[in-house]
Amino acid sequence: MSSSRGSAQEGDGGGRVPPTTGAGRPDRPALKVRSLMADEGLGIELTLIAGAAGLDRAIMNTRIQKSGLALVGHFHGIVPTRVQILGQTELSFLHKLSRDDRLLSLRGFFELGLCCVILTQGDQPFETNGSGIGFVPVPELAQCAEESGTPLLVSAVRSSVTITALHALLDDRLAPRIRLHGVLVDVFGVGLLLMGSSAIGKSECALDLVMRGHRLVADDAVECDYRPPGMVFGAPAELLRYHLEVRGLGILNVKDLFGVTSIRERKRIDVVVKLVEWSKDTEYDRLGLDERYHTILGVNIRELVIPVRPGRDMASILEVAARNELLKNAGFHAAREFFGNVEGELLRERSAEESSVPPPVRLAEEGATRGAAPHAPPRPPRPGHGADAQSPPSSAFRPPVERGRPPPERPSPGFVATESSVSLPRPRRRG
Repeated sequence: MSSSRGSAQEGDGGGRVPPTTGAGRPDRPALKVRSLMADEGLGIELTLIAGAAGLDRAIMNTRIQKSGLALVGHFHGIVPTRVQILGQTELSFLHKLSRDDRLLSLRGFFELGLCCVILTQGDQPFETNGSGIGFVPVPELAQCAEESGTPLLVSAVRSSVTITALHALLDDRLAPRIRLHGVLVDVFGVGLLLMGSSAIGKSECALDLVMRGHRLVADDAVECDYRPPGMVFGAPAELLRYHLEVRGLGILNVKDLFGVTSIRERKRIDVVVKLVEWSKDTEYDRLGLDERYHTILGVNIRELVIPVRPGRDMASILEVAARNELLKNAGFHAAREFFGNVEGELLRERSAEESSVPPPVRLAEEGATRGAAPHAPPRPPRPGHGADAQSPPSSAFRPPVERGRPPPERPSPGFVATESSVSLPRPRRRG
């Protein structure tokens, strides 16, 4: 079915919608001046007064230029493929110049090979009408435009209105375009672009979503175009509009089967869903913390990789993906919030464990006397004993009792400990 869809289309207003190249890059779009004048989407009327030989020149830029400095000989920055605007300020400047100065200025300007020049507010009269065309102030404008074959157009509205109308039309006609193989569905207002290999089940997923009340945009061939400031919209190819191909059923007209509420003409692409075959050797994202992106026309669009296997309800998964995208756009990221809660709980447990550990005990300084108690006065020696006699250790620094052994008995009064600790008191003689 896709083999019969590769022909190029003709865009609205006669402008060519370029086909994509073999590398997937779109050709640079262009719009002829003739097509610009005949386009009903412009909203203003443009009248040709000179330079009919250049009506097939191409406009290739969506922005216009006001060429005031070019009239004084400063041509730097002039882009010939942009529409040039001469308003009342520029026209009044030309009106006050001498004829020789006007010819010198205008010939240098028109010899740049401009696509077209538009004079704005053409119904504004001047003090002296020297051109013979009515509201054009000087005859050298039409003369130089005819000599160079540059279309000279007149707009009856102000410069601001003309510029706004041109920007709106050129943004649409000259938007970068590319054709992609996939299915575009509007699910809860979120544009899901289903991509994947042939026969992976993209159209079946779209049909299931339509039966759940969602809307089909395009099947098989999606015409994508860029819109500033960084959006990509998708629309169906003209021959395939409203149609859906399902293997075993053939071509279905979704609008006739389900009504006008089941289709949509165009939709912004918000999420790219890449359907892949399930493989046990492939590691799939199970947390949702890492963001993947798919680039279309230079715009990074969020991408999801969803494995397909028998028994999985793909329509429900895609609905949840659309709901989750709405939550993310509102500022709620479920995976990051869950991960933050887990990380906070781990940090609280770690801080609780560290606070329950007692502080380390400081050892006594080396060289300090073990038997002496700090901040305590020395005990005087017992009477009858010299300084060399060994005194029992103080009770304040008694060595710790080993586990399993009873504490030693205290000696009876009158007992003096010796080195052997086995001496007994002498018995007293009677009489």
